[in-house]
Amino acid sequence: MLKQIIAFLFLSLTIVSCNKDQPINGYIINGTIDESLDNRNVKLMKFDDNKDNIIDSTSIQKGEITLKGTVDKPDIYYITIDGVAGNMPIIIENEKMTITFYKDSLLKSVVKGSKENDLLKIYYDDSEVLRMKNAQLGQQYRVAKESNDSLKMTEIRSAFDNMLEASNKKFIELIKSNTNLITSAAILENMLRSKQITAKNTEEIFNTFSEKVLSSRFGESIKELLAVSSTEVGNLAPNFTAPNPKGEPVSLYDIKGKVTIIDFWAAWCGPCRRENPNVVKVFEKYHDKGLEIIGVSLDGSPKQEDAKAAWIEAIEKDNLTWHQVSNLSFFNDPIAKQYNIQAIPATFILDSEGNIIAKNLRGEALDAKIAELLN
Repeated sequence: MLKQIIAFLFLSLTIVSCNKDQPINGYIINGTIDESLDNRNVKLMKFDDNKDNIIDSTSIQKGEITLKGTVDKPDIYYITIDGVAGNMPIIIENEKMTITFYKDSLLKSVVKGSKENDLLKIYYDDSEVLRMKNAQLGQQYRVAKESNDSLKMTEIRSAFDNMLEASNKKFIELIKSNTNLITSAAILENMLRSKQITAKNTEEIFNTFSEKVLSSRFGESIKELLAVSSTEVGNLAPNFTAPNPKGEPVSLYDIKGKVTIIDFWAAWCGPCRRENPNVVKVFEKYHDKGLEIIGVSLDGSPKQEDAKAAWIEAIEKDNLTWHQVSNLSFFNDPIAKQYNIQAIPATFILDSEGNIIAKNLRGEALDAKIAELLN
């Protein structure tokens, strides 16, 4: 639902700006609406922990609405009015804002009074133009498809791609010009999720954000998305350092070979233990040709009485003669989080430069890939 709220916010909220009078300690929302709705309840809501939470509430009196309080940082909220369909998404910050509510469409309500919403207004206007052009091109494409006009279909696709490229460029410039506003992070997150911008370009912009923006919910979300993207095929594998069974630190970049396998496993993991004999065969077959393996154990399960002992015993029993490291922290292991490990066994295959060239290969597929790279 949160994703829907965010998408709805960006595509449906009408916002305009004005100058604030003076700083205030908290937010104050003064609204007006048709007096026929007097005595209706008004709620300021936030979607947290998969449920709606009421932040503030009031009732309409003589066509006027007042909501007030404080927020830790600007974020997306929404306003509901009893008996009125839909809701009104809004970015709340500790500023004074005024809203002209429309009883027939809360989404058309007009907000004044915050820089965050000023920026969103610009983004909304551009997004609305894009939406309308997209609808027009979509209709033209359907007509061309029904007529089997492949030339026209290609022309429309090209027009759409050019339109989207120009729009994304404009959005990126908008973000770069407002790196101190959390709304910029919200826009950037939306673009990253919809693959309108690459992870690399996102990271470059993300690193210019102010500390307030970096620590926002949207900033944290972008950070998580970038962490996942960094371990996709084609990216440079993030370096890591962890203790081996002797307690000595071992780093990925220090042991890289012509080809390197990062093997996430654990002594308690049945599928991992069943795959280990195959990994042993691959290592014995290709180690002299430049293959290195570093095993990252996710031992440390609450069910293990002595995780380290179980880890070492499994290494010896399965004849795992390559590099082994572990923080003995189960799935809370920082390397597992760095590589977005949700299940094991999991493998990453790196080239000599440390670039990820394949993931999660087992059995014959693993042997075939290593053979392709080293034979």
